[in-house]
Amino acid sequence: MNDDQIKTIEQVREFLTGISSVRFSPCSKEGCYKWIEGILIRFGYRSRTKTEKGLLLDFMEKVSGYSRIQIKRLVKKYLKTGRIKRRQRAPKGFTRRYTQEDIRLLARTDEIHGDLSGPAIKKICERAWRVFQDAGYERLAGISVSHLYNLRRSGTYRNIRAHFDKTRPKASKIGERRKPNPQGKPGYLRVDTVHQGDLDGIKGVYYINAVDEVTQYEILCSVERISERYLI
Repeated sequence: MNDDQIKTIEQVREFLTGISSVRFSPCSKEGCYKWIEGILIRFGYRSRTKTEKGLLLDFMEKVSGYSRIQIKRLVKKYLKTGRIKRRQRAPKGFTRRYTQEDIRLLARTDEIHGDLSGPAIKKICERAWRVFQDAGYERLAGISVSHLYNLRRSGTYRNIRAHFDKTRPKASKIGERRKPNPQGKPGYLRVDTVHQGDLDGIKGVYYINAVDEVTQYEILCSVERISERYLI
């Protein structure tokens, strides 16, 4: 609508009186913002009385199709900045860096290496790419430990590992009775255990005596159970 001929408050009042039953088609958001800014500048909105400002708000509301709240918000922006500019939408976020194939490869790597810690698996991925030039590990070589754990929590990873681990028992060498063969090197232990015994149905602790076969360094401790969880 060309409203250049409307230049006074009285003309605004007459205009509103004569169009009470008229509906206007909304223009683009950018066009409406520009038109409202032009009206505020043309009529010197800042210096108008409360009644005159009310008429201008009615005028802008009627022509733009915006609600009163929307008009007031735009006017407030104009009074604060001197402009009414459409706020641009933020980008939709980052492009996904790690693919489904990366998650499958991570799951296979964990399965092969027995579910090592995040830092250990990260090092394996780095060596696979940088030392052995395995192109499949190119993206995983740069993964952070925290994001590696995020991938492990993904649905794709859990589905793959559920398939891998469904019937596969995991052997443990904890508790295997075998004579140390240190060949002069420290680190081979002789371990003796003694159970404290139970009292009134309450399980007692296990006393552990570990002696290095070469250095004879000895450690005495107690644990609640004889299992990998309590011994490591």
